[in-house]
Amino acid sequence: MIMDPKTQMLQALDTTKDSQITFLQTFVRTPSPNPPGQTTAAAGILTSFLINKNIPFDIIEPQAGQPNIVSEFQGGLGPGPRVVLNGHIDVFPVAADSQDNWDRDPWSGDIVDDRIHGRGVVDMKSGTASLVIAYAHLYQNRQHLKGSVSLCAVSDEETGGQWGTKYLIQQDVQKWGGDVMLSTEPVGCNSIRFSEKGTLRMTCTLHTRGAHGAYLNLSKGAIRTATEFIAEVIEAMEGIQVDVPQELVDQVAKPEVRDLIDEIMGAGTSDIILKPTVNVGTIKGGVKVNMIPDTCIFELDIRMPVGLLKEQVLDLIQGEIVPRYVPDATIEIDVHQAASNPYSYSSPNHPMVGLLAENTQSLTAHHPLENGGAVRPLAIPSMGATDCKHYRYAGVPAFVYGCSPATSKYFLQPCKFG
Repeated sequence: MIMDPKTQMLQALDTTKDSQITFLQTFVRTPSPNPPGQTTAAAGILTSFLINKNIPFDIIEPQAGQPNIVSEFQGGLGPGPRVVLNGHIDVFPVAADSQDNWDRDPWSGDIVDDRIHGRGVVDMKSGTASLVIAYAHLYQNRQHLKGSVSLCAVSDEETGGQWGTKYLIQQDVQKWGGDVMLSTEPVGCNSIRFSEKGTLRMTCTLHTRGAHGAYLNLSKGAIRTATEFIAEVIEAMEGIQVDVPQELVDQVAKPEVRDLIDEIMGAGTSDIILKPTVNVGTIKGGVKVNMIPDTCIFELDIRMPVGLLKEQVLDLIQGEIVPRYVPDATIEIDVHQAASNPYSYSSPNHPMVGLLAENTQSLTAHHPLENGGAVRPLAIPSMGATDCKHYRYAGVPAFVYGCSPATSKYFLQPCKFG
């Protein structure tokens, strides 16, 4: 019996599973912490794989020691959409003083109880290895495909993507942006992510009159005044108008979606995922316990849901709240521009969402995950940020489907390598 190309490719993936796992272990065992961001050795593991498969690629390296591996091919069945596969090579660093908290070498790549161990297995060397493997099989079957595929394995994601995805899209959005982007960041095999909250981070410096600690009749002091200001900001964010797209409201209103959001990201997340939040990350002030402080410095991390822009937030804080503290106090606000990004959004009703869900359901029906049974992932928003934002800012729909963010046997399951 002659098998269709898709079945043949899936069978080929199954028969090469052991070599795929070895490939991932080797990738994990090659450190690529960012900072400092030197990823040449780890990138070499990927390029060696592509060379062994006779797949052409290029290196784009705007920052020394941070190579981006890119490759592309046209399908043999004529024009069609371009799908971009994007994964990052860099991982979080391992702090020198945390080594004793690890059960084994952070770069071991050891397999214990069907789990691969090591820094960056989840975020996201497992996902990036999966994309490279998938790309290789697609390339080998390109005569059966319509449209085109590009691969972007980038070296700078953990620190914002300036020298990775953002750079590639700025250079050639048609080639490295395409018509739709797929990422394998760790989100869990039950979910497909289509949006991310925005971030607005700022340092606030409040000055007011200081005095001896006994003379509260002269001044409340900077710290007490700062706490009042923070409370006002939090209250204002709870009441600010957010223009959430109706299709997003409808998606999150579904009971099964709300339940999955809370299951994956923690109880109560579904209640705040479409709302702004304010976190007081740091606060410091005063020099002595019996003195009323004249200065308080604090940092705010405001997360903005889809439909809320930083201009709205800053207009409210700087235009309405800050003036209420004059003349008794002055409040200077310094926005962390590099760490502040708008929300990003792709439609949960995009055809790619349905294709991902259907293929996952079909695949897991024949290769059950450790909890058994077929899985049909649901489209849910994300709280954190990924390189998807750079694609969405450029008008390219971007979606995430990847392994569990927990230490899970999913690492070795077909949903990763199928």
